[in-house]
Amino acid sequence: MASSDKPDDHIDALLSSWEFHPSDIKARVVKGGDGREVLQTRVELGVLQMEVSGRPDGEKPGGQQTYLDFLISEEFHRGESFVLTDEERLEVDREFMQFYQRRICWLTLKNYAAAMSDADHTLTLMDVVKRHSPDEDWTLAHEQYRPFVLFHRTQAAALAALENKEAEDAISAINTGLERMEEFFAEHDAAERFDDDEMVKRLRALRESMREQFKVGKTLNEQLAEAVASEEFELAARLRDEIRKQQGQL
Repeated sequence: MASSDKPDDHIDALLSSWEFHPSDIKARVVKGGDGREVLQTRVELGVLQMEVSGRPDGEKPGGQQTYLDFLISEEFHRGESFVLTDEERLEVDREFMQFYQRRICWLTLKNYAAAMSDADHTLTLMDVVKRHSPDEDWTLAHEQYRPFVLFHRTQAAALAALENKEAEDAISAINTGLERMEEFFAEHDAAERFDDDEMVKRLRALRESMREQFKVGKTLNEQLAEAVASEEFELAARLRDEIRKQQGQL
């Protein structure tokens, strides 16, 4: 076992000055002696340090920025015969965990753009897993976390919009996230469980809280959905035109 007696190798002072609390996520961005910013989080047994961009551990698998980038290049070269090997599956799981750790730190620090980016990375990696998984059980072991990642991504998108004083966009972001989560439940024959899901309830509560706090009525997309459901097609056409105008399509 390697050992060292150099005082600089000990991190006792760091740990004692940054207490760990099981109920709290503690994170911070610090700058090292080389001027490089890194993200740190306090865990029970010490401190985890991550890069703020690219892969959190700073590795470049196969010369790529992340293992996801490596797998996408492998898709191109290996084609339809591409099935993840045992070693590749282990590397996928490593990347899932690293991006999870960084995502929750970004949420804690209210860096919502970074949290959305890391959530999108994880969701795309899940898509690759679905396409090239060697068996259904391994696929489902990862797919079960898709609503959780969507929940984080939706929260981040809504809160980022609020920071920009765009309450209606925040509500639209929640609606989009809920739609994606509902599609997941339907895909897995669990549509009847959607309304009772705790994350769904929390997103709906956040949406209504925003609606009340910022005095936001029904968004244009919500009005459109209601008009279509009630077969008010002339109103629906006008609402579609208004949405296109807002999006700069007219």
